[in-house]
Amino acid sequence: MTDDTKDRVLDAALVHVPFDGWSEKTLRAAAAECGVDAGLARALFPRGGVDLALAYHARGDAEMMARLAAMDLTAQRYRDRIATAIRTRLELADQELVRRGSTLFSLPQYAGDGAKAVWGTADKIWTALGDTSQDLNWYTKRATLSAVYGATVLYWLGDTSDGHHATWEFLDRRIDGVMQVEKLKASMRENPLGKAIMAGPVKIMESIRAPKLPDDLPGRHQG
Repeated sequence: MTDDTKDRVLDAALVHVPFDGWSEKTLRAAAAECGVDAGLARALFPRGGVDLALAYHARGDAEMMARLAAMDLTAQRYRDRIATAIRTRLELADQELVRRGSTLFSLPQYAGDGAKAVWGTADKIWTALGDTSQDLNWYTKRATLSAVYGATVLYWLGDTSDGHHATWEFLDRRIDGVMQVEKLKASMRENPLGKAIMAGPVKIMESIRAPKLPDDLPGRHQG
């Protein structure tokens, strides 16, 4: 019942965000419109607008996961699977609602929330693609994808091209750039001098442990 009420308030809020942003005013108007007590609305979204924005972001992530689960991406190269996942995520979002969210999360007090939301999206994309990496790779994959996703979102927000064609080209360039870096890292590992240069940083980072993946995680059996 609580989840249903939360969804109702969020749905009602969406029409107000383009005018009033992710704000207290939007939360109050949404609660009033769907007949939810103001105190309950506050309990569901304790920080008001920022929690509304995070709920909208989480909804988009969940919808992306569902769509990716229904796709057969096995014929695609891995870099194309990543591009498909990011494109799917953005196609589920409303440009103006995300623009308002980016304004909110640019404020110092909410910057951490925004970064955490982007990291969460990157983590869900890797999970949906069957990633089972641990230790250093778990972090570097998500950090790299967070950077690609964040840059693509910013480009997309200013993109007025037909069907956001320019954004998808930008995304491809960003992924190609990452793949070049990965090739460089691989060559460094194969080169004796490169191994020596990387030994220190890698030793430190390998002490970090990624969260243990549950055995029943979707895609766990994949390589």
